[in-house]
Amino acid sequence: MVVVVLEEMRIRSLGVIDDAVVELSPGFTAVTGETGAGKTMVVTSLGLLLGGRADPALVRIGAGKAVVEGRVSVPADASAAVRAEEAGAELDDGALLISRTVSAEGRSRAHLGGRSVPVGLLAELADELVAVHGQTDQQGLLKLTRQRQALDRYAGDAVAVPLAKYAEAYRRLRVVTAELDEITTRARERAQEADMLRYGLDEIAGVEPRAGEDTELAEEAERLGHAEALSAAATAAHAVLAGNPEDPEGIDAATLVAGAQRALEAVRSHDPALAALADRIGEIGILLGDVAGELAGYADDLDADPLRLAAVEERRAALGALTRKYGEYEKGVAAVLAWAERSAARLTELDGDDERIGELTAERDALRIELGGLAQALTDARTEAAERFAAAVTAELASLAMPHARVSFDIRQTEDPEGVEVDGRTVACGPTGADEVELLLAPHPGAPPRPIAKGASGGELSRVMLAVEVVFAGTDPVPTYLFDEVDAGVGGKAAVEIGRRLARLAKSAQVVVVTHLPQVAAFADRQLLVEKTNDGSVTRSGVKVLEGEDRVRELSRMLAGQEDSQTARAHAEELLAAARADA
Repeated sequence: MVVVVLEEMRIRSLGVIDDAVVELSPGFTAVTGETGAGKTMVVTSLGLLLGGRADPALVRIGAGKAVVEGRVSVPADASAAVRAEEAGAELDDGALLISRTVSAEGRSRAHLGGRSVPVGLLAELADELVAVHGQTDQQGLLKLTRQRQALDRYAGDAVAVPLAKYAEAYRRLRVVTAELDEITTRARERAQEADMLRYGLDEIAGVEPRAGEDTELAEEAERLGHAEALSAAATAAHAVLAGNPEDPEGIDAATLVAGAQRALEAVRSHDPALAALADRIGEIGILLGDVAGELAGYADDLDADPLRLAAVEERRAALGALTRKYGEYEKGVAAVLAWAERSAARLTELDGDDERIGELTAERDALRIELGGLAQALTDARTEAAERFAAAVTAELASLAMPHARVSFDIRQTEDPEGVEVDGRTVACGPTGADEVELLLAPHPGAPPRPIAKGASGGELSRVMLAVEVVFAGTDPVPTYLFDEVDAGVGGKAAVEIGRRLARLAKSAQVVVVTHLPQVAAFADRQLLVEKTNDGSVTRSGVKVLEGEDRVRELSRMLAGQEDSQTARAHAEELLAAARADA
């Protein structure tokens, strides 16, 4: 049962379409109309809703922007609905509203469920909602990469599981190989770097700097350079505080303070406030004594030795030379020690190159063996899936008026001495394995299988693509399929068979087909006619559902170019009757 359905699209100012509404329904819908009427704009519009590239040339001449809006019914538990809600979108009565605007200047905006979203999110949801196939997709099927992707998609987990393991091993091998190449090809540069680091570390070790030493030495040099002035100042201060032995009559601060304390001590018992002041003066006396003692010791210990000053300056010069070479001058010895720490770690790394090369070589060889085994598993899985896939597509082609056609796959590898060993051969490998996958077609008995790019006509390629999609519908279905000119180059009985097969596909999915063949349109559950007005535009009334007599007239036009031809009408009615009987 179809659980996701594209219900409606409104298209404004896109190409020849002025303002039109395309009403869709479950089952098989055929979109028909005169050449140039704008049928392919349906595909283009859907492509925009699904995150396709915005081309400002699509905007109708004279309009400022083109707008496409779509309504898709989506169950609340569907993964597309969950992803949309994660982006802030809201469902509208069980439907997801999608909008895309393209300005004439090339700007593009996307909205999902009432929220502005990145265009990439629409493309992300597209894989779960709609499969679009046009003539460009037919050409895409000619590419070997697309053919390999189609086979892998059909194989499912049988390929996906080993492919995921292979991809991880392949990524790791590239990383290991790149690191190994970097070490070996830059061995000379790395050796030179190691010598430079070793020289610097030896030079620093010879000086043996200590953290903060430069600051200490600067302070000492300043003190030694002014030793006489410092000694004289300390001696003079000591004399003022504690007295000068050479001047017994002199008055010093300690004597004065002691006299003040004695004067207060005599009367302290009469007033607590005065007693407190006496105590504080006593504390001052003690402090003066301590300071005086320290001044005397400072003056005695002060070293005015010029030899010591010379040694300090020499040491400072040695540290300065290190700072200029290995650090930032304003940061001093700390920067030198930081450089030494970093360089020692780097030297350990460089000195371990030989050991690292051995480790990387061993890991590379092990990964190559692992990769070869995983590549073989991929080849085996693809080979098995290819037989089933080819048989299923061949059976579908028999239902599409190609009863004698045979489809097969050529799965091969390319010899490469730098590759990995697979099944006893050394072959090239890439991110998806060692296999080159090519789809072959033998259109009739006796014809050798040839690549579809060379061996299939336009009509045959259309049918091969449809057959592939029908096979996918049974294994990895999407809710909606939209085909544009899938019947290109086809006519007669083949066209009837394509219509019949599309009708069968529509029993399990929504199918929308833009077609010019009445044999295909006759099988549709609903037929939409796109027609222009006299001014060459498609308006709201220009896309309408055909029923009864109107549908017979359109099929007659498609058959003979004459809506009122009795012969064409009879043929159209016959096509409709046959299609209904087949259903």
